[in-house]
Amino acid sequence: MHHLETTKVNQTKRALSLDLARGSMLFLIILSHIPLFLYTIEPGVITKVAGSTFLDHFFNFLMEILVDNRARPLFAVLFGYGLVMIYRKQCERNDAAEAMRIIKRRCWYLILFGAILAGVAGGQDILMTYGIAGLFFAFSLKKDNKKIKKYVLLSTVICILYIPLFWGGVLVENQAYGLPVELTGQETYSGTILERLVSIPIIPLFTHLTFPVIPSILMGIWLGNLNILIQPEKHIKLLKRLTIGGLTISLAGAIPLVLINDVWFPDLFTAGFAYGVHILTGFAGGVGYAALFGLLGIAITKRGLIIHAIAAMGKRSLTFFVIHEILTVILLSPMAFHLGAHLTVTTSVLVGILMWMFTLSIAYLMERQQINGPLESYLRYLVYNKQRKRTMS
Repeated sequence: MHHLETTKVNQTKRALSLDLARGSMLFLIILSHIPLFLYTIEPGVITKVAGSTFLDHFFNFLMEILVDNRARPLFAVLFGYGLVMIYRKQCERNDAAEAMRIIKRRCWYLILFGAILAGVAGGQDILMTYGIAGLFFAFSLKKDNKKIKKYVLLSTVICILYIPLFWGGVLVENQAYGLPVELTGQETYSGTILERLVSIPIIPLFTHLTFPVIPSILMGIWLGNLNILIQPEKHIKLLKRLTIGGLTISLAGAIPLVLINDVWFPDLFTAGFAYGVHILTGFAGGVGYAALFGLLGIAITKRGLIIHAIAAMGKRSLTFFVIHEILTVILLSPMAFHLGAHLTVTTSVLVGILMWMFTLSIAYLMERQQINGPLESYLRYLVYNKQRKRTMS
């Protein structure tokens, strides 16, 4: 009886830690993607647009400290963690070979979903990027954590060697601190469909080279092997160390970028180098955020309305990621309501908050009515239907 109660508690903690992380991650992704659609404002530093008021500068500051190049690594950590959970469950039900086939099948369908999102809907892709990484690094699910640590170290060192230099060169070539906004305001859906379709294979390659996620995915596999978010109460000391250490490194790595063009005016190569450091320290930020949600899963003993809603969104993270991307395109791009031509940094943040709150209420209602995320359900059907057919035959 005691064992059953302990198992139930562990499942509750696991669901809360993971689902809170996933639901909150979606909010960070909204905030990081919306500025890409502010196409009438002058470029600021790298991907930010220039602020014109105190609030604009304040929100840009918060974004660079807490969100930019931090939301993506958190997503990658959770993706790697999820791969471990799927692999472990399928090994228990079938065998390692079948588990690997299922993992790779899921990755192929994620690539397909991402291609449709980017090519047809015009959203920002991360699904193709993670799907490709999953295909190449699925083998690491068979390895113990000693091997995983070596993979993390090797992939991180490779990124350290070229990312700051690469971005230094990008800004020198650009001849400005800020990268130009891709949108002009003249785009139409029919006029850009061919360009979007052609760019499908380029997008994940570009992301892997310039905003690498592989170290963070491997970190997620390492954490998954420890069961650190499924059984967080057994890893409190490690969770605290990862939270404090990861977020401290993340904060320190963001400070140079925050100072550029306001307090510090370095040469272009140095500014790009600082942005590379911002990307690299985001790896630690992703792990720090994941560990923080592990601690929150322990600390939260009563679930209020907001906690229930965030967890409900986290359970349906694939569905709501796609919804958020489509809503962002519809509301902000010139292909639909073109709000991106009229928003400021401050009002764009408010739009992001309202979007998240609106979809949060939908997630909460879906949970109350016990409605699964449609994309999650469809992905499970696609992945496991072939498995059932093979078993029956």
